[in-house]
Amino acid sequence: MLAPTPRYLLTDPQGRPYFLWDMEWTLDEFERALNDQGSSTQRAYLIGKLMRQAKPDDALQFVSPQQMADLWPSIERHLGKSRPFWAWLLERWERLGFVRR
Repeated sequence: MLAPTPRYLLTDPQGRPYFLWDMEWTLDEFERALNDQGSSTQRAYLIGKLMRQAKPDDALQFVSPQQMADLWPSIERHLGKSRPFWAWLLERWERLGFVRR
């Protein structure tokens, strides 16, 4: 990570992270849902949403490159226009030995 946003700047005064502009969740609620192993479908959606709407350095504060690579088949459909960027980055990380697929 080169320039992650400090945690206290990720949220608005109500505790909502900037990358969840369309939801009424706090950062704590987001993290609980993200770490809930009960629903792999919801987790893939949330990771995709995070990767799509947050700065890449901020997304990496919540999900490791290896987790992204492991879940790629489930999350890529949630990435929208950011999919080519993340596909390129994961491929680059794989070539450099940072992730395994």
